[in-house]
Amino acid sequence: MGILAGKQVVLGVSGGIAAYKSLLLVRALEKEGAGVHVIMTEHATNLVSPRLFRELSGNPVSTTMWGDVTNHHVAHIALATLADVFMIAPATANIIGKIASGIADDMLSTTITATTAPVVIAPAMNTNMFCNPVVQRNLQTLRDLGYHVVAPDAGELACGTVGAGRLPDTDVLVFAAEQALAAGLLRGKRVLVTAGGTREAIDPVRYIGNRSSGKMGYAIAREAARQGAQVTLVSGAEALPDPAGVEVVRITSAREMEAAVAARYETTDIVIKAAAVADYRPAEVAAQKIKKEANEEAPTLQLVKNPDILYGLGQKKTHQILVGFAAETENLLENAAKKIAKKNLDMLVANNVAEPDAGFNTDTNRVTFLFRNAEPEELPFLSKDEVAERIIRSVAELAKAR
Repeated sequence: MGILAGKQVVLGVSGGIAAYKSLLLVRALEKEGAGVHVIMTEHATNLVSPRLFRELSGNPVSTTMWGDVTNHHVAHIALATLADVFMIAPATANIIGKIASGIADDMLSTTITATTAPVVIAPAMNTNMFCNPVVQRNLQTLRDLGYHVVAPDAGELACGTVGAGRLPDTDVLVFAAEQALAAGLLRGKRVLVTAGGTREAIDPVRYIGNRSSGKMGYAIAREAARQGAQVTLVSGAEALPDPAGVEVVRITSAREMEAAVAARYETTDIVIKAAAVADYRPAEVAAQKIKKEANEEAPTLQLVKNPDILYGLGQKKTHQILVGFAAETENLLENAAKKIAKKNLDMLVANNVAEPDAGFNTDTNRVTFLFRNAEPEELPFLSKDEVAERIIRSVAELAKAR
C-alpha cells in the first residue's frame, strides 16, 4: 500500500457527463487503501444514482445540506474535517466558478470552503467551455491559492467536439491525490532517472541484453514526481506503463541512453541511474538475420566496450546530485565502495542480484545505501516502491544540505 493507505478521501462529483467515470475512481482509491466519502451536486444526481456511489464506497452519499443532523455533527463540517484530501472529479465550470469566487450555496461548495485539507480539482467539460477565458481565469485563481488542478485530457468528447476537456484516467487522478498528500520533498527540482536494460543489436532480430525489468527505476520516477519534481525517465524497459506525471524517453541501446542523458544533464538537478546498461556490444551489426547453416560452426561475436555513462556524468558533474546503482553477485560493499569513489557519486544503491526476491525482475529488493561522507545504511527487505521512497528521502536530504 502507498501514501493513500488509511487516508480519507472526500470525493466531490459535479454535474458533468463524466460523472460516471467517478465510479471507477472510487474503486481505484479503495484499492490503494483509502476510505472514500462522496458528495454529489444536485445536477450530478440526474446523471448517476447516489446509490451506486454508496454501494461502491460503503459510505453514505451526501447530496444536500438539509438532511437531519446526526450525532451532533453538522454534515459539511464533519466531512470537511474528516478529509485527508479533497477531490472534485469531474469539476464543471459551475463548481470551479463557485470555489474561485468563494460562493458556498450547496453541500459540495460549502464543504470545500470549510476544509483545510489539500484540494484536487479535475476539470471536465466541453472544449470551448474549458478554453473560455473566464474558466481559465478561475482555474488560475485556484492554482494561485494552492489548489491542485489536474489538466484534462484531449480527444473526442461526448458532445462530439475534439479538444481538451476529457476527465483523465483514474491512474492520473489517483496520482494527483497522492501528490497532494506528499510532503513535496523535491518540489522545484529537475530529476532524471534511467531504468531498464539496454539492448545491443547482433542482427535485425537478435540482441545482447540482461534481465532488468525497469521496475526499480520506474518506482523511483513515480516517487520523485509524487514529491513534486519535474521528472524525465529515460527507459529501456518495454513492458511497463508510463508513470503518471513523468516524461518518458524511450531508448534501446547504451549509446542512445548516453545521448538522451547528455542532452538533459546540464539542466538537471538530480540524476538517478537505475538502468542496467550493457557493458559490451557487438563490434559489427549484421545487416540481415544471421542464418544457421547445416554443418557450419556458430559465428563468433567480437565485442567492444559500451560507454560508461555514469562515469562520464561524474567527470562532468557541476551542481548535480549523482546517484548510481551497483548490481553485484559477490563482495557487495567492497565493490560498491570502489564505484562511489571512482565514479564521483554522491550516493550509491547496492544490491546483491543473486539473492532471492531481490534485484532484477522482482517486486522486492534488499539494498544498502552508500554515501561519500557517511556510514552505509542497510535497508530491510522491502518492496521496490518502499525502496524508492527511501531513496528519494535520502536524495532530498542531500539536496537540502547543498
